Amino acid sequence: MSEVVYEETATMIAAGELQSFVPFGREHCRNHPNAFNLQLRELQPASELWSSDGAAGLVGSLQEVSLQERERECWQLRKGCMRVREEDVEFEEELYTAGTVVVWSQGSRTQASNVYKAFTVDSPVQQALWCNFAVPKNKKEGTEEVEQTVCIVQSSCVNVHTVTGKDFISPLPFQVSNVWATKFGLLLERKNAATDAQLGAPGEPLPTVFSMLHPVDEIAPVVCKPTGLFEGSRVQYASDANMKIVFSCCQPSVVVSYDTVQGIHSVWALRKVTPDERSTVLRCTADPVGTPLGLMASGFLTSHLRNISRLDSPGGSGATGSPLHYSALHSHQSRVITSSPGLHSRVHSPSISNMAALSRAHSPGMAAPSFSGASRFNTSFHSPSPRGHHGLLSSPNSTVNETVLVPEMEPIVPDLCMEQLWSETTTRQTCLSLPPDIFTSSKLFHCFHRCVKFIESNDTSQLIFTSVTTIPAKDAEPLQVSKVFVHGLLSPPFSLTNHLPHLSTPMDSVSTPANAGSRHLQRLDEAAMPSPVSELRGPNIKHHEASFLEDYTFQQTTPYIHALRDPVCNRVTLELSSGSMMRISIPEIATSDFVTLLTLPFNLTNLINPIKNGSYVIIQVLVKWYNIYNAPGGPSAHAEWNLFVTCFMTLMGYNTERLTWTRNLHFEVPLSPVIAAKKARPSDGGSDEDWDYLLGSHYHHQMNSQPVCGPVDSSGSNNTLDSSAPLFPHIPSLFYVLHLLYQELQLDELQRARASLLVCLLQQLARDLQLEEYMDLYWRDYPSLISGFNESCLIDQGKTHMIRPSFLRADPPCVLSWLSSCLRGEEILPFPYLPGICQRTRLLVLSYALYITEDENATSTDVSKYLAKLSAGVVCNFYLLEAASKLGHGYFDLGFTLKDLESVPFGVALPIREAIYHCREQPCSDWSEEVCLLIGRQDLTKQAHKMTLGKSKAVSLSLEPPATTEADEEEDGMSDIIQEVTGLIWSQDLRVQEVRRLLQSSRPVRVSVVQLPEVSDHEYIEEKENKLLQLCQRTMALPVGRGLFTLFSYHPVPTEPLPVPKLNLTGRAPPRNTMVDLNSGNIDVPPNMTSWPSFHNGVAAGLKIAPASQVDSAWIAYNKPKSPELANEYAGFLMALGLNGHLTKLATLNIHDYLTKGHEMTSIGLLLGVSSAKLGTMDMSITRLLSIHIPALLPPTSTELDVPHNVQVAAVIGIGLVYQGTGHRHNAEVLLSEIGRPPGPEMEYCTDRESYSLAAGLALGMVCLGHGSNLIGMTDLNVPEQLYQYMVGGHRRAQAGANRERHKSPSYQIKEGDTINVDVTCPGATLALAMIYLKTNNRSIADWLKPPDTWFLLDFIKPEFLLLRTLARCIIMWDEILPNTEWVKTSVVAFIMFSTLSRTMTDHVVLFVSLSQAQDYITAGACMALGLRFAGSANSDAFDCLYEFARNFMKIMSFAGTAAVTGYYNLQTGLSMILLAMSMVMAGTGNLKVLQLCRFFHKRTGGEMNYGFHMAHHMALGLLFLGGGRYTLSTSNSAIAALLCALYPHFPAHSTDNRYHLQALRHLAVLAAEPRLLVPVDVDSLKPCYALIEVTYKETKWYDETTVQLMAPTMLPELHLLKRVKVKGPRYWELSVDLSKETQHLKSILSRDGVLYVKLRAGQLPYKDDPQGWKSLLASAVNHRNSGVRAFKPEAISTFTSEPALVSFAEFFCKTSEGMKHDTLVLFSAMLYECVTQEFPEMLPTYIAIEQAVSALRRGDLLQTFPLWQMRLVVELWDSRVLRGPAYSDDALLTSEFLPVMKNMVDVALDSWLKGERDDDVELCLLLKVSQVKFSQLSQTCRKLLVSF
Repeated sequence: MSEVVYEETATMIAAGELQSFVPFGREHCRNHPNAFNLQLRELQPASELWSSDGAAGLVGSLQEVSLQERERECWQLRKGCMRVREEDVEFEEELYTAGTVVVWSQGSRTQASNVYKAFTVDSPVQQALWCNFAVPKNKKEGTEEVEQTVCIVQSSCVNVHTVTGKDFISPLPFQVSNVWATKFGLLLERKNAATDAQLGAPGEPLPTVFSMLHPVDEIAPVVCKPTGLFEGSRVQYASDANMKIVFSCCQPSVVVSYDTVQGIHSVWALRKVTPDERSTVLRCTADPVGTPLGLMASGFLTSHLRNISRLDSPGGSGATGSPLHYSALHSHQSRVITSSPGLHSRVHSPSISNMAALSRAHSPGMAAPSFSGASRFNTSFHSPSPRGHHGLLSSPNSTVNETVLVPEMEPIVPDLCMEQLWSETTTRQTCLSLPPDIFTSSKLFHCFHRCVKFIESNDTSQLIFTSVTTIPAKDAEPLQVSKVFVHGLLSPPFSLTNHLPHLSTPMDSVSTPANAGSRHLQRLDEAAMPSPVSELRGPNIKHHEASFLEDYTFQQTTPYIHALRDPVCNRVTLELSSGSMMRISIPEIATSDFVTLLTLPFNLTNLINPIKNGSYVIIQVLVKWYNIYNAPGGPSAHAEWNLFVTCFMTLMGYNTERLTWTRNLHFEVPLSPVIAAKKARPSDGGSDEDWDYLLGSHYHHQMNSQPVCGPVDSSGSNNTLDSSAPLFPHIPSLFYVLHLLYQELQLDELQRARASLLVCLLQQLARDLQLEEYMDLYWRDYPSLISGFNESCLIDQGKTHMIRPSFLRADPPCVLSWLSSCLRGEEILPFPYLPGICQRTRLLVLSYALYITEDENATSTDVSKYLAKLSAGVVCNFYLLEAASKLGHGYFDLGFTLKDLESVPFGVALPIREAIYHCREQPCSDWSEEVCLLIGRQDLTKQAHKMTLGKSKAVSLSLEPPATTEADEEEDGMSDIIQEVTGLIWSQDLRVQEVRRLLQSSRPVRVSVVQLPEVSDHEYIEEKENKLLQLCQRTMALPVGRGLFTLFSYHPVPTEPLPVPKLNLTGRAPPRNTMVDLNSGNIDVPPNMTSWPSFHNGVAAGLKIAPASQVDSAWIAYNKPKSPELANEYAGFLMALGLNGHLTKLATLNIHDYLTKGHEMTSIGLLLGVSSAKLGTMDMSITRLLSIHIPALLPPTSTELDVPHNVQVAAVIGIGLVYQGTGHRHNAEVLLSEIGRPPGPEMEYCTDRESYSLAAGLALGMVCLGHGSNLIGMTDLNVPEQLYQYMVGGHRRAQAGANRERHKSPSYQIKEGDTINVDVTCPGATLALAMIYLKTNNRSIADWLKPPDTWFLLDFIKPEFLLLRTLARCIIMWDEILPNTEWVKTSVVAFIMFSTLSRTMTDHVVLFVSLSQAQDYITAGACMALGLRFAGSANSDAFDCLYEFARNFMKIMSFAGTAAVTGYYNLQTGLSMILLAMSMVMAGTGNLKVLQLCRFFHKRTGGEMNYGFHMAHHMALGLLFLGGGRYTLSTSNSAIAALLCALYPHFPAHSTDNRYHLQALRHLAVLAAEPRLLVPVDVDSLKPCYALIEVTYKETKWYDETTVQLMAPTMLPELHLLKRVKVKGPRYWELSVDLSKETQHLKSILSRDGVLYVKLRAGQLPYKDDPQGWKSLLASAVNHRNSGVRAFKPEAISTFTSEPALVSFAEFFCKTSEGMKHDTLVLFSAMLYECVTQEFPEMLPTYIAIEQAVSALRRGDLLQTFPLWQMRLVVELWDSRVLRGPAYSDDALLTSEFLPVMKNMVDVALDSWLKGERDDDVELCLLLKVSQVKFSQLSQTCRKLLVSF
């Protein structure tokens, strides 16, 4: 192929190696089990499949399928990108379609292709394409997320598959001819548009283009807005049957169409339709005729579209397409928006039926509310009609229903509009092909014969079409090569039957890469369009092209290029006439980064003065360079720069043959040892022979013996530039641009060596332009190099039309001089800045202005003071976007990264490093990850990753070996507590293991019963079983506490069920360890004794699941047990999932399935779970679910449902949870009446009425939580008065409304009369009143709740109700609660005084019992209120107060006499409440005293210690270690309400007791838990550690602003009480979190297991290894009574720092070795010590660079003055700090003796040079003496250092 097409090597570019191309999906489809194969295997038995006949039939069928698939084979390629190890890896993606299979594969040159996704559909695939859909992310903010999908078009539907795994099926209402991906979704072209004339009325064509914005949205027609003399801008449906879409693009959003009749192309902007345009097209027009593209009545449109599906058949004939029109898969090319797919709330569409389409119409996002698009379009006729249907006339064969629906149909609302931008003026039978990707300043549309260019205006919504150029071509594809687009391979303008290619060149002679001189660079014809490939000529063949004709026969038999396809970046596929395909790579514009950088100015059109054809000249230069550089054979690796200089100077008019230094460029010896990057070859591996060859080469000897560019004679001084050269008029502008580029290279250590290459070219231009100051600058920078140049060329001033721009000043801009002036505080001028090229200059100039001059507006409003932007030949101000006020933020906003800073010269970078060091000391906690990375705070950077302890693999927390065995760990359900954190919190004892022992219920208990001699064996067995029954009361109560202890500590595996520990109710009797069981039948065991304990066990297991876990509906159903015995556990599991928020993911169908089973426990758990998950949301679906189970919320005529009583109680509480704090009027009214619900009717509502009334009161309190007297809209209900009546009694009010009919029939079991039964209604009413007026300090309501002050009133109230009244009164008067015993005593002092007075007046001793009971209950209520007030605060005063009362109660219980007076049950109830109050105060702290009390009560199993008391004690234990010490309690209104529900002071007497309180409500305490444990994690070791935390409290009316220091891990106080949390030094880097601004940042930290990453300072050891701080690096130096440097041991550096650079430096440079001088070793050790103690390892390269610069100066090895510039900047920075005072000098990084010593060495070296003591540095001495005059005004301190400049 190359022998035929590429014979004229001079005219062609050298493309990459040809590779045979075969789509990857083709081979994959051969082995793919397609749908036919699967169906066959399902239909045939296995025996037939393996028989010979069956196998033969299978093979034959598969062969037919494969042939059919090959006929429909198509594919498309695009560019893909993936982030791997902080680098972007590019690859190619292929979407292959064959038959019913679509294969999405990925691959690159370095990695073999692999299948990413494969799809198999039911019917043959018509088209497959990538498309991005926009999904609303935040409706309030209007933000959207992009969802990446693959769309598979079939004849009847479109399958849409997202990359996140979602699948949609969208039915098609008509046959589709083509589908296009756009910015907004899919565009669909309707097929068989030519038959529309038979359908519609005259002047009413049907739409041909439709849009689908999302798979669940309906398909809507697209409107168009054409422009023309007659049409104007009328909006109409896109209904032209002759208009075919040939291209679509996402960015910019354009569509290109082709008119098949007129043969013209048009460009349309695709956008959302405006409301005015929508109303215009939907408005019915009065003109029935209209224009050919006129408006249509929506009724006609709807009725016609309903007929389309009948008339559109796959075999119908479509309109003829555009000539050479490719398929959609071939020609489609659009930019892919790579964005993370997001979740959306749209409805899935799993079916393509009409019912599914109708159901989607009810989605909130649908535009038309009545019918979906599919339901309109898919209604077909029963039989074909012979005639069309016009207007509203229905078909004779249509149904009656259809005829009725036609006039009532909603119009189809359009979504998108096509606005015409451009159209061809002349008719051409051509077709538009592919445009390129985004181009920075302009874009090109390629036609086969025309190239249309358009430019984006400043307003990005407008596109300006500038020019149309004709290029004869056979095919074109867009290829992006750096910033140049290669428009494709051209072929002759012959007909397709003539395959003879004719290629020619505008050059007259063949050019070789090594001799690409000026004689071959002729000016191109400006009338033709420049192209990197040769221009095509007519049939006239020149003499040198005759070789093609000589072998014409061979030409015809050789394969030729038939077409191009699949462009990706710079790669394209060649389709050959033989049917094979070859993949080829088009070369880049340059290989080396340096030459690529030099080509950038030519892409910026504003650099050349805006003269005629200015842009054309730039394209001409780039094309010429591209042709020369990429000529076949190519330049050698190091000749690229030489070739570029030759080409560049030739285009400016130089004769490079007459200049000595350019003539030498043709030799193999380069000007500089810096060699351009080689092209990648497989054989680039080096060896030792390469180094030996280089040492013995001529180049090595030449560089050692003399300068490369030696002095030559001035015979060439008469050279004259050619003024007709293309770049000749722009020499001054280009020179200035190259000078700024030279300054840019000076600021990059990696590119600075290239400046010596550029300075040769610059000195020649400056010499010829007679710019003496510039010559002087270059000579000072490179005296050794520039001294050898003395040739100049003449510019004819008379004939020249050279333009000198205004920005070319006589004084050369020098960035180093500008920075030096800034350091000295001198007045500075704006430095010239070139956008897109001088980025580093811009960054450093603005950084100096920001930090050195302390101008906070340097990056915002004062940019013009420091930068001047070059644009279109003039100087204008340059403004940036708003930058942060902080220095670190400012650096990031300017574009700085650590990688950039490492390549900045050390003198320039020193002020920036100093600023970063100061930012590192006290950063803000809310800085972004990039800013934290810049300032070197890895702890803050890690914090931004949002990892958790249990989930993150990075934070590897190894479990400490516990006391129990591994098998026991797994079965007790408590093995997921993070042991490393608990080991730090409680490091002195084994209290966590003790809690696990107390709360485990999976192992048999120890039954110790001594057999007395008089006891028989049978009686002994019964005695053991009775003892076991007592122990089982405790065992059954353990799960409630275990659920609190293991709260949110487990992340389940989606493929494994949740492990649930067993509830073991057996025992072991010593000494033989015999089994004791309750099922032996020796004793009576209560029925259903384990029902509720199993429920609690399931809740405990489910509460382990963390809220951040990956839980879905399938996993929840997967955990459903098969055994009915475990149904109660699963019910508790469902409730737990609601408490941790996961039950919202359960599908509605599953919820319905669970409820219809009628299992009481499952219903309770499910109702409470979904209500907790929807806390305070007023969710209507949950409201309907709950209302079904509450008769009071159902209509009076509804069917009576047999709902169990406990389920009703759970539903009532659920209403309170869902409507918490909303003040909902209707629910409040119903709940208020339900508190006093009378028994009946008939046999209903006669048992456990107390729990229902209590639930109604609690629910009412939650609905009106904290509203107080502000109950809006409830004045007529008299809520407080009604509750007070329920509390104290009185006449019952008549039932109103629907309840009147329901309670007309009295109860058959209970007769209460007209009075209120206070024993039933008082608890609920009391707590409702307390919750409504919670924290309101309403004294009038609180006075209602005072204890009785007369004997008469005391007889009317139960003592335990006094506890509730006291509790309610105290939490209403919230602010009066004080943490001392005096306050508790004031609650009962009045009552005590009353009782004392009464005791003297009466002789009734019996009243003493009532008084004692009342006093104890009042005390317990006050303690309970104290616990709620200080819940989770760990307040020591509150704890001491409660502990004192607990001890008093225990003393009373220890005396039998006093305990008998009050009653053991009453004392135990009060003591349990006080114990719970203590646990609330110390929640999550694991207080040892409370643990001792809990363990004491755990051991007491006999007597009055029943199931309820055990539950209370172990709940206290669970609260004490809430969440394994990671959680504590909140005091918000919602938390107080949850605690009142969970800790109701009446615990069940046995395991089945739910009379007074539903046991399931005990778990609502979880709703009051919040994470407040702060766990410092070392960012290097990723292990939890100790760190000193400083917590500052806000000022309140009880205390002033207070600061306390805590050793973390620690529990933080409630965040609304805090002002600031700070990590204190000196061991760790300080970090401050300011809570006065916002608390969300700290909340997010605490919600992720409280992980706060901290960074250990160098020289410090963790608190665990060094508690007192005596082992640190500085402490050891003090202990040795010696200087730190001398006591420092480099080999111990790894103990104090983990920086790899410091550790490696200590290992290789700070150890005694051969050739290492002692002074050098001491110096390096001092540098290392300085970097470690200053905590700035980045300064180590600076120290080394300073030492190397000084050593080179002392040796006289400096060939350039750049190191002296850097030393000058360092010294000036130091001087500026010294002049500003000691405070500023202490902040400098270079604070040791190092800098003065280095400075003194420089002074000595410069003094010796000025005196001329060194004869071998004559040139530099001359430079120093000449320069001495210009720096006479400098201070004596810096004069000797700066004199070299």
